[in-house]
Amino acid sequence: MDKTDTRGLEVVPMMPSSSEMLFILALFVLFFGIDRLPKLARSLGMAKGEFQKGIGDSHNATEADLERGGKTETAELTEKAESAGVEIEGKTVDEVKDDLSEE
Repeated sequence: MDKTDTRGLEVVPMMPSSSEMLFILALFVLFFGIDRLPKLARSLGMAKGEFQKGIGDSHNATEADLERGGKTETAELTEKAESAGVEIEGKTVDEVKDDLSEE
């Protein structure tokens, strides 16, 4: 299905062509010098890696929540403590975990 504007002209996504990309690269080299190009590429690669790592961490946390029935770890721990008769008021998560492991 072709997308058209109000005049009936085909709408094409605005992606730069290879000649435009070369022009942008030439301008970068002209303004900043060739020695900054590897640094920029390395920085972009590291940023992409950190972004992918963050997405993976978020995905893993979401999967863990779904495996617990949509509950957070704290909500599940609270439910377990209440069913075991452990008092949770004023305690940290680690203290509640310790109390549950003692029983």
